[in-house]
Amino acid sequence: YFYVLAELRADRTAVPAGGSVTLTCSVNPSSSSSSSSSSSSGWKYYWYRDWKSYQPVTNGQISVSEGGRYSCRGGRGEPVYYTEDSESVWIDTTVSIRPVVTLHPNWSEIYRGETITVRCEIHGGDTEWDYEWEANSIIKPPNLNEYRIISASSLISGNYRCKGRMKSSQHETTEWSDSVTLTVSDNEPRPVLTVSPSWLSPGASVTLNCEVEHPSAGWSFYWYKATHTAGYVCRAGRGDPEYHTDHSQPKFVWSAALPKPTVTLQPSWTQIYRGVIYSGETVTVRCEIQGGEGAQWTYEWSPAKLNTPPTSNEYTISSVSESDGGGYSCRGTRGSSWTEWSDVITLNVKRKLEIFHSHCFFNLYCNTPKAFLFICCLLSKEAKMALIKINSKDSNFARLL
Repeated sequence: YFYVLAELRADRTAVPAGGSVTLTCSVNPSSSSSSSSSSSSGWKYYWYRDWKSYQPVTNGQISVSEGGRYSCRGGRGEPVYYTEDSESVWIDTTVSIRPVVTLHPNWSEIYRGETITVRCEIHGGDTEWDYEWEANSIIKPPNLNEYRIISASSLISGNYRCKGRMKSSQHETTEWSDSVTLTVSDNEPRPVLTVSPSWLSPGASVTLNCEVEHPSAGWSFYWYKATHTAGYVCRAGRGDPEYHTDHSQPKFVWSAALPKPTVTLQPSWTQIYRGVIYSGETVTVRCEIQGGEGAQWTYEWSPAKLNTPPTSNEYTISSVSESDGGGYSCRGTRGSSWTEWSDVITLNVKRKLEIFHSHCFFNLYCNTPKAFLFICCLLSKEAKMALIKINSKDSNFARLL
């Protein structure tokens, strides 16, 4: 045996405003054997809307402009043989209203863990609506006008649109809204803290700036100062409930006066003997800033002839002469802040002969048993004096001095 089914097709599921939908009913036999004459002509088609008789027509195709649930069946012969009813098709009637989808808050980029609300707004009239949502081409069940996402992730990124369905007439709907794109980043934002300047002159101010790596709207910023240090950190927050970023990397501000530099002479024995050095020798003048290690300093020297490349903190005189003698001092700068000038250190340059005659002599005065012996000698370029007093009352020795 075989049975006969009616099949219903619609060219669209919603009647556009001022338009219509075409419905087509056909009879398709299904049997355990081959098809028979049941597929031949002679069928009359019976139409139903919301399970009520709509109209019988010979043609298996009609146009409808009303919404509702449609079905059909075929019949022929006398007495009439009826097919099984077709599956029903729901046809909506579209009213000339287009909703608007909005994001709250309306930020260009949402981060993982934030809360976002997608809202469907229908303007005009007092009609009560049920709402349908489509996200990434997947229809969501009827819902309220808000689609709230508590903890966002990249999985919910995509295009969102909505339409309204009248509560009083469920087959009447609005048009679909335009799509709105929601982008959720799985990268956690981290604020960047900058300090300018990081070295302060006495009485100067400092600017702290906290920014989110990928700038977007809505951020509030929170500042933290480490106890007992000059370190600062920040973080950002936004939304309701508030979403917080991680803390920034710490930055340090030197709020005291800048350290005072010190000028040193190398080799070190020039320091011991008050900057005295022989002509023709090599000496290095060095500017040292204690406590400022790690800073990118620029150096200024006095006298100005020592202003070699500004990042250099030392000046070497390979063959010192008398013209190189005098006072030397330096200061350092970082950004717009300067240190004090260092104390002046004096470099005394003398010819070797002059040094020998003024400091190294041998004089032996031996007139009486109460003689004096005064010896001055130079050993390893270090002046050493030895005074052996035999008789402190010898007037001849006093005259010698």
